[in-house]
Amino acid sequence: MAETLDASAAFAGNCRMMPDVLTLKEAAAWLRLSERALYDLARGRQVPAALLGGKWVFPRALLDRWLAARADGGDAPHRVAPPPVLAGSHDPLLDWAVRQSGCGLALRAGGSLDGLGALAAGQAVVAAAHLLDADSGAWNAPAARRELGAGGHVGITWAWRDQGLLVAPGNPLGLAGVADLARTGIAVVGRQNRAGSHVLLVHLLTEAGLRLDALTFLPEPALAEDEVAAAVAEGRAQAGFGIRAEAAARGLGFVPLVRERFDLVMARRDYFEPPVQTLLAFARGAAFAARAARMGGYDIAETGRVAFNG
Repeated sequence: MAETLDASAAFAGNCRMMPDVLTLKEAAAWLRLSERALYDLARGRQVPAALLGGKWVFPRALLDRWLAARADGGDAPHRVAPPPVLAGSHDPLLDWAVRQSGCGLALRAGGSLDGLGALAAGQAVVAAAHLLDADSGAWNAPAARRELGAGGHVGITWAWRDQGLLVAPGNPLGLAGVADLARTGIAVVGRQNRAGSHVLLVHLLTEAGLRLDALTFLPEPALAEDEVAAAVAEGRAQAGFGIRAEAAARGLGFVPLVRERFDLVMARRDYFEPPVQTLLAFARGAAFAARAARMGGYDIAETGRVAFNG
């Protein structure tokens, strides 16, 4: 036992001199494993790891905890439980439901791809995403597969949402599609690069034969749906790309362009844990349905259904 404790202490001490995120080669060298052996462990979700940009990386702190647990207990589980955080895309109905349900999840909005990255890194238990795959036309499943690997996760439908252009009341400029955003004199409020709305806007512009730089964006992107609506309502931008619910909340005009599926992505085992089950049980209730109807732009007929299995 003393040797085990000494080994754990030495690992912790040396870890302080290492980068916060290790490459496959660095992690394999430290663990004294072959890169192939560590690669297989990562693919099997037996070690804390994230697949980012097609390469496996290993959060140092989680790797430390994982090794210490195995050294100290022998029969400790391989998986380090993620914190009760719901990361990823911002959705006002989801924000409200998390607070009202008492599910215990903390919200960490940042964008769909950031949410999947946090899930892969073990920094969140759920990722909220609305990512269209341009090649297949599928929502979220291809992106989850790229970020999380081939198995072990599930996508649960939260809602279908209306996405389109947020414009001044009455749409005085007569905007009808994304191509109109390239007109001279139109300032557009954009989103951060890893947001699902940004990914979708780039896709729609490509279909219209336009590059992103054909539009004039505000200097700073909006980091959430309500910030898009605020920029248009305050006159800082003539248009933004976002959801109908936020346009309605601000009394803005709305030009519908896409019906998108907004999913909650998680490890299959975490679907059965109390935080997720409490949230989904609340979403089956009358108060949730009434709130969605008042906000507008939501179709909750499939809320809680399995959208895809990774």
